[in-house]
Amino acid sequence: MITRRTFAAMAMALPLAGTALVGSARAADPLPDKVLGSEDAPVEIIEYASMTCPHCANFHETTFPALKKEYIDTGKVKFVLREFPFDPLAAAVFMIANCSGDRYYDVVDLFFEKQREWAVRDGALGKIRSLAMQTGMTNQEFEACLTNQQLLDGINAVKDNGYESLGVTATPTFFIDGEKLEGDRSINAFRELIDSKLDS
Repeated sequence: MITRRTFAAMAMALPLAGTALVGSARAADPLPDKVLGSEDAPVEIIEYASMTCPHCANFHETTFPALKKEYIDTGKVKFVLREFPFDPLAAAVFMIANCSGDRYYDVVDLFFEKQREWAVRDGALGKIRSLAMQTGMTNQEFEACLTNQQLLDGINAVKDNGYESLGVTATPTFFIDGEKLEGDRSINAFRELIDSKLDS
């Protein structure tokens, strides 16, 4: 779906510094975790995802609603999504989500739901901008968000930390109380692991 030509077009079309969408050599601290659910939940799930990853989108469309209803909303699981963008489009969407404050997960859900519409070869920027406007972001806020080098550096630092410290190389990758689980899994796979930890 995404090609090098798309990356080049994005880098030129977005109001960013020349290297912004491919990362920065400057040291940066990873962005703080955005927690969904109770901070005191007995089980923690961390997901590393890329917004252009179709397997991540499928997880969020098919498995995540049940996971949220059964475990996150009931106080059994604390869920954290960490950014692991594989390309400039994913990085840009993560920037938009982070600029949305407490609507971070709502924005992530929307872009995963509409992934087939915006993660395309032609016209990606316009489609991303249009979806951002649907979340209530103004054009001025959109431009300001995608020129925030500090934010992008923080996203890249999250990805680098996942790769270097935890060995994340693919998405989605989950850590359930530290136990690594790779790939798009069914709700039953999560139930089995979570319930075993709740019972221990």
